[in-house]
Amino acid sequence: MNIGNLIRVHSAALRALLVLTVITGLAYPVLVWAIAQLPGLKDKADGSLVTAGGKVVGSSLIGQLFTDAKGNALPQYFQSRPSNAGTGYDPMASGAGNLGPESIVDAAGKPSLLTQVCTRSYAVAEAEGLDRAAGARPFCTADGVGAVLSVIGPRDATGNVTHPSKVVSVNQPCATTKVPFLATYEGVRVECATDGADYTAGQIVAIRGAAPADPQVPADAVTASGSGLDPDISADYADLQVDRVAKARHLSADEVRALVRDNTTGRVLGFMGEPRVNVLQLNLALDQKHPARIG
Repeated sequence: MNIGNLIRVHSAALRALLVLTVITGLAYPVLVWAIAQLPGLKDKADGSLVTAGGKVVGSSLIGQLFTDAKGNALPQYFQSRPSNAGTGYDPMASGAGNLGPESIVDAAGKPSLLTQVCTRSYAVAEAEGLDRAAGARPFCTADGVGAVLSVIGPRDATGNVTHPSKVVSVNQPCATTKVPFLATYEGVRVECATDGADYTAGQIVAIRGAAPADPQVPADAVTASGSGLDPDISADYADLQVDRVAKARHLSADEVRALVRDNTTGRVLGFMGEPRVNVLQLNLALDQKHPARIG
């Protein structure tokens, strides 16, 4: 290739680079921005921000905590579902927790997802002024940990322990457990767990227990969403909180329940998903119509 052809080839490449840079690096972003400013789209493009008293107080798309400076839930407000994003509803976190249904055995200083759910369930029941029994749910012990056994003994061809020689309640350490949640399993006495002992050799068995299949504390009250940023709660969880909020604001339950209804969004397209309540918008409606009178 002679020098003239080389210059022409590189000149054409340079022109293509400049044209594509203008189109993709300038014209396209400006076009997208301009479309985003159209009525009906601008609010979403700006982050669906929510204002009160002339100040931005959050986003309708991102949940937040309603707690005091010490992290205690404020009784006069509806509470969001748990969050594993950072320290809680941190939109800058790269992701929420990655614990799944297989997380049922506690580790030192790291409770399993099952134990976290059990603990939260009893805590929510207590916070809402219910009997402790209202926090019971399947596969949970009465002291709020996962009801899980390590069944040790010879295994059959399918891997099941048919004649256990030892059974341990792995989430109930002896240091804090007087009596395991189950007295015997397959005729063998159930023992509490010894600190530092390894029970992975046993067959891990979760015990359902006698808790109702439809617990009084709804699932979203004890579990985080996949993103950890869900701004909504279920209508059931909102209803569970009505009496507490009404008492804190010196209102009747019917007054609070009416606001919940006004801030409940139905199923998408009438059939997808479940009715949901945006916690921030509900709390703002409460403050506007029934300002809290603490004390």
